[in-house]
Amino acid sequence: MQHTAGFDLSLVEICGVRTELARKGRGRPILFLHPGQGFTGLGPALGQLAQWGEVFAPSHPGFGRTERPAAITTVDDLAYFYLDFIEALRLEEILLIGASFGGWLAAEIVVRCAHAMAGLVLVDPLGIKVGDRTSRDIADMHSASDEQLAALLYADPARHRPDYASFSEDDLLTVARNSEATTLYGWRPYMYNPRLLGRLHRIRIPTLILWGEEDRVVTPEYGRAYAAAIPGARFEAIARAGHLAMVEQPERCAGLVGEFLGRLRA
Repeated sequence: MQHTAGFDLSLVEICGVRTELARKGRGRPILFLHPGQGFTGLGPALGQLAQWGEVFAPSHPGFGRTERPAAITTVDDLAYFYLDFIEALRLEEILLIGASFGGWLAAEIVVRCAHAMAGLVLVDPLGIKVGDRTSRDIADMHSASDEQLAALLYADPARHRPDYASFSEDDLLTVARNSEATTLYGWRPYMYNPRLLGRLHRIRIPTLILWGEEDRVVTPEYGRAYAAAIPGARFEAIARAGHLAMVEQPERCAGLVGEFLGRLRA
């Protein structure tokens, strides 16, 4: 698995699906759902999260080395897969963290069932429609060139965009597989569920929403609308960060997660 050095890596079987999983740390389970780009650049943030508990970082079905059965084709399917994942690993009092595509997925999980959850952190999540039918809320990442995509994802693209020339052949295959899976799950409608906004009121666990101030995929205004739809959600803007705030500002994001976790324990 890319960029998870120092983690214990394994393949676990969840309802017949061989699932790639990275684990590190001890204590309260922290389930991290990655953005559609996978774990590229997230090593520092995940390592810092491990000081607050035991981080579980799986690859979603169809991503990384995780199988994708023919029956799993939608974000709805993924949400139920993760409810099975939580049950299979017997996780309780989870801090659930989702970024970008993973944030959309985390929200879909919690509106269905939150009995094992202690708190929710969403980092620049996708998944809702806030504008009118003629406006685009989410930038088109699929049609962008590598240079254009980096400009959408990062406040400082020259510093943070991946150097694909340095990737191994296996890593490049993972990048291609991740892109294919993201397209499958989020193609139509593009990266949102028309019903999710109206279901966010069902999230009744403590919720923190982190947002890169320079996010060009989904704006901070989109993020504030997300937070307003979740009862009691707290919104925090992250300076000098774009859509992948945990890549660009790992210490700031992990610090806010740690503060949030401290309030859950109080």
